Amino acid sequence: MRIRLIFSLKNKGAYLPFHHQYILAQFLKGLIVKGGREEFFNYNYFNFSGLKGQTKVSRSGLHYYSSLVTLVLSSPNEDFMDYLLEQVFNTPKIELGNLIISPEYTEQEIEPTLETSNKFVCISPLVLLTPSFNDDSGKRFINPDTDEFSDLLYESTLTRMERSGWYSQEQMESFYKFQVVPDMNYVNKLREQQKKFARIYSVYDMDVKYEVRGYTLPFTLYAAPEVQDFVFKCGLGAFTHKGFGMLDLANNAPSQRTEPYKFKREGFVPYKSQDSSRPPRTSPTEEEKNQED
Repeated sequence: MRIRLIFSLKNKGAYLPFHHQYILAQFLKGLIVKGGREEFFNYNYFNFSGLKGQTKVSRSGLHYYSSLVTLVLSSPNEDFMDYLLEQVFNTPKIELGNLIISPEYTEQEIEPTLETSNKFVCISPLVLLTPSFNDDSGKRFINPDTDEFSDLLYESTLTRMERSGWYSQEQMESFYKFQVVPDMNYVNKLREQQKKFARIYSVYDMDVKYEVRGYTLPFTLYAAPEVQDFVFKCGLGAFTHKGFGMLDLANNAPSQRTEPYKFKREGFVPYKSQDSSRPPRTSPTEEEKNQED
């Protein structure tokens, strides 16, 4: 299931760093531990986006100016999702970097029908390599149109699927067809414009800071429907439980595929269609819009 968690923004104009996944990861991890259910303390089968809203860019980062901002959360485990959302709504005032936000309500995305071939865009950076302590290998650049790029994603995906215990040995053996084909027209266009599709991001694991290379680009995934469903709900690549590798279908109108979910702040009145404070949903950034061209 994929849930859109909508917050009201209390201090318009406040900012987050451009690459703020580690701030969101620390916040969510704190809530998971705070709730006290130990079976979820090290649960890794969930994924989340960056914080979406109407933003302006400055040297400090992304300044948010919309009344409402959105975070997309995803996991196949409804019990875990409800546990996490309950902790969120038990926290009426949340500080993320310089932002002060308050949870208002949730929406559930209607699940799409995934085929053996789907074009995806990244709504958070895609990480291929997991570094070790005092090791810079996680920052190594891998050209998207090489076999290594696809093979690394295949290996990490199948490893995570096997560890989940959700699939039989026969099913796992049938998942050998897997190919990631990046949209090289998009990549080459960015190169011509001297823009980046691969950047260095900070990740914290066991209080240790790592630096990894993340890619933001559109691609087509060829794989079994079960594999497509897994990466759509659990993310693709490394550090998915820290907010990397979240995907969305390209050319899919987000406003037409949601329904109300059970969590809502008491007394909150849902927006009307003509309300200018309508939440930003998961409207793509300019970079994500380019991915859909």
